[in-house]
Amino acid sequence: MRESSSFRKNEGVFFVEGARLCADAALTDLTINELYVTDKAIEKYSDYVRLVEEKAKRCFVVSEDVAEKLSDTKSNQGVFCLCKMLDKNTNIGKIKYNRKYIALESISNPSNFGAVVRTAEAVGLDGVIVSGGCDIYNPKSQRAAMGSLFRLNVITTDDLPALLKQLAENGMTILAGVPDRNAEKITEVDMSGGVVAIVGNEGDGITEETQNAATKLVTIPMKGRAESLNAAAAASIMIWEMMR
Repeated sequence: MRESSSFRKNEGVFFVEGARLCADAALTDLTINELYVTDKAIEKYSDYVRLVEEKAKRCFVVSEDVAEKLSDTKSNQGVFCLCKMLDKNTNIGKIKYNRKYIALESISNPSNFGAVVRTAEAVGLDGVIVSGGCDIYNPKSQRAAMGSLFRLNVITTDDLPALLKQLAENGMTILAGVPDRNAEKITEVDMSGGVVAIVGNEGDGITEETQNAATKLVTIPMKGRAESLNAAAAASIMIWEMMR
């Protein structure tokens, strides 16, 4: 289950590992079905474990050997919980037309995805729109997001171009980030009103169909010889410019 995206989707649950991350889950609206914890973790992370125990429907004490098998890390903390997935499906009502969002199209690296979600929450972005790419409940995504996935408005869609066109029709500015020096500089774009900034796949960028749904093509001005930025870095800059 920890490694299987299809199992998570079919069962509607996902695994959370780590004392702090499990405690973050307990402090949100997440439903925690089960807690698995070692004796050592109960002693070492007592405050965190107590929070999860109060929220979990069932609690199990497991051996260190079992914890090793459950873990996705080299040095596990001995705290794991099984949670019910949050409703992250497309719901146009979750998007406010006068707010700011980052859209991620086919981001394949779960660490990049998690880093973007963490940055978005840190600077006060209103939400993240996700289309394709990695499973948002991937353990690496969760660790990189550091609990932000549980708290931030994250919306998934199977048809990003159609959603963007609908948002544009409602007055939102749709910015497609491209590595093109002829595109408008992100630093010079009017960010007043509702804005969605799009970041594409690490290797292929934003699809042509999604670019056509944008109201502007924008680029991050660079002085060095690099032709493009890491997806998480590019998204962070665009998020900062939207909120600056």
